[in-house]
Amino acid sequence: MASVLAVLLLVALGGWLHTAGRWPFDHDAGTPPVFSTPPPGLGRPVVAVGPGTALVALLETLPVKGKAPSSSYDRSLFGEAWVDADANGCDTRNDVLRRDLAGATFTDGSSCLVASGILNEPYTGRQIHFRRGKDSSALVQIDHVVALGNAWQSGAAALTPEQRASLANDPLNLLAVDGPANQEKSSSDAATWLPPSKKFRCHYVARQISVKAAYHLWVAPAEKAAMVRVLGLCPEQESLPSGYLP
Repeated sequence: MASVLAVLLLVALGGWLHTAGRWPFDHDAGTPPVFSTPPPGLGRPVVAVGPGTALVALLETLPVKGKAPSSSYDRSLFGEAWVDADANGCDTRNDVLRRDLAGATFTDGSSCLVASGILNEPYTGRQIHFRRGKDSSALVQIDHVVALGNAWQSGAAALTPEQRASLANDPLNLLAVDGPANQEKSSSDAATWLPPSKKFRCHYVARQISVKAAYHLWVAPAEKAAMVRVLGLCPEQESLPSGYLP
């Protein structure tokens, strides 16, 4: 009887540790991050994270606190949608489509407006044939990996309007994805939504952590626990630099 109780206690403890993000037990966090501060301006992150930084080490630098109220959030606080933040002559949506679609073609007379292409969609693992049009464009949407609503609740309210516009248009924080999956995700963090494709979850969490580090955002306790669980499958995952940096 005593041995049965001991086993039950061990199972309960293991479940609690896993739920709390404390199991599997901590391993070496890896190379500490090196931060630098680029000149301020549209098209620049608040902080630049050095290359090769271990993701676990970067996650440990993020403050952990509860979410701020969402009642004051408005999309307009992050500037006009899809501006040309990197000053390359094309708006951000088309920059991301050009980056993420295979075999991208352009509308007549334009080197910016993407007309068609094939998306190897990361969230679902499906292949989507994109074609620009009133009824077809929405099949492929540009997702803010750290949703702007979540960013507002985790520190973006303290950023300047220029910094928020940079966050909303940073290629690091943007992926071309399946429209319905993007709608399902909405403003969820890692504790409440992860990509259905499990093989993409490490990269997805890597982008979220990297974005939050680049823009001085924090993580909620349950969000961090979810990230730790994902990173248990890929402890060597490295952080990603801002898409504005060379």
